[in-house]
Amino acid sequence: MPPTPTLLRRALTASAGRAPWSAGPLRDTLFVSAGAALSVPVWTAVLVPKLLFPMLGLVLLSLGLLSAAQRSRVRVLRGVEIPRRARDGRGPLRRLRSPAARRQAGYHLVAAPLLAVGAALVLYGWGVGLVLATVYGWEWLMPPGSRVHADNWLVPQEVLVTLAGLVLLAVVPHAAGRLAGLDERVTRAMLGPNRAEQLERRVEDLAESRAGVVDAADAERRRIERDLHDGAQQRLTSLAMNLGLARRTLKDVPPEAMQVIVDAHEEAQAAIAELRDLIRGLHPVVLEDRGLDAALSGIAARAPLPVRLDVQVPPGIAPTVEAVAYFTVSEALTNVAKHARASRVDLSVRGRGDRLRITVTDDGVGGADPAGGTGLTGLRKRAASVDGTLAVHSPLGGPTTITVELPCVL
Repeated sequence: MPPTPTLLRRALTASAGRAPWSAGPLRDTLFVSAGAALSVPVWTAVLVPKLLFPMLGLVLLSLGLLSAAQRSRVRVLRGVEIPRRARDGRGPLRRLRSPAARRQAGYHLVAAPLLAVGAALVLYGWGVGLVLATVYGWEWLMPPGSRVHADNWLVPQEVLVTLAGLVLLAVVPHAAGRLAGLDERVTRAMLGPNRAEQLERRVEDLAESRAGVVDAADAERRRIERDLHDGAQQRLTSLAMNLGLARRTLKDVPPEAMQVIVDAHEEAQAAIAELRDLIRGLHPVVLEDRGLDAALSGIAARAPLPVRLDVQVPPGIAPTVEAVAYFTVSEALTNVAKHARASRVDLSVRGRGDRLRITVTDDGVGGADPAGGTGLTGLRKRAASVDGTLAVHSPLGGPTTITVELPCVL
């Protein structure tokens, strides 16, 4: 089947992109030539045996600098960013034990010198092709009477040499492109992170992203709490005060009107109480004003059953972690009051190293199951939002112990 016009157009476009005068082959040649220049120490060691060990030692001690230069070459000339591996605090020789350093050493001692040979062949091909393709020009520049000067322009040997040069100039751009692509792939594979390092970096990025989302959500809750506290709550309080003042001072109004004022006053007071509970559920003011210890004391005081509190909070806990600890304790006490049929609760909050350990123990009936829809699933998700853990020990007959561990700093 004859080629379609579209296929012919694509073939012509590809050929034009690989033409010797186009920017692509020249950029590819510059790319592989820059890589060959960075392999000079290795080839010096190969060609001058006396310098073998000094040059190899220099390369091994300069792995970081050479790798950074190769990454810059790929970024500037190919537009590809190769992530650098995490900085290792060990010495240069001990650092060679890591897989990443061994890959770098293999690249600079083996792969890069072999690619440099290919780059030298490409440069040689450019030079030979240009010389052969312009043989008539060289002869024309020679003075008359010279042995090189030709009077007959159709000498078969010169025609063949010119054709060979043109063919070489047509082949070298494709060879430069293939070598540049191979160079880029090898550099990315040996100087970039491997699969395990990519996954580790991805996990770190996701952890940072999750911490940012949690911090943003906590900041938004704080903003909503401030807006409600300084806006809606103040207005409702002012309305309740005015209605209370009217209720006490207006004596000559009809009973029906007074009943309306009384009902409105009571509704305003109920709305204020509900709004305060809502604000406390968003972000308790006492947590910012007096810290986690005072906030947990307030929860224990409002609990419908006796709570024995033991709090030793270390300094420097992240505000987001304090908020998670506060709401975790609040939800845990609510679950105990609803489901455990307990008569008392022991609450312990202590810092252990860089972890905050929360233990809630009740003397209830036990049998709590995180998969049973008793609120423990929500507690586990809240702890997991800051990379914390939750464990439940609740045999039938009790007691039930809920242990939550949270990082002190995100």
